Amino acid sequence: MAEPEKSDFEKQADEPEPGIVSEFIGFMRENKKWWLAPIIVLLLLVGVLVLLGGTGAAPFIYTLF
Repeated sequence: MAEPEKSDFEKQADEPEPGIVSEFIGFMRENKKWWLAPIIVLLLLVGVLVLLGGTGAAPFIYTLF
């Protein structure tokens, strides 16, 4: 017996969920919020510096400043 054709809603429900990065890029593209990109990049860089500050790489990071 043939299955009934799926609606557009059901087709979208069967698709895999997008990741957080693709969701954020889609949000910026749809809402024209490109000014958020540099803020997020700087926050990520500061976070990486904080994480590396507690490791053996700290003396090398401190020489940059």
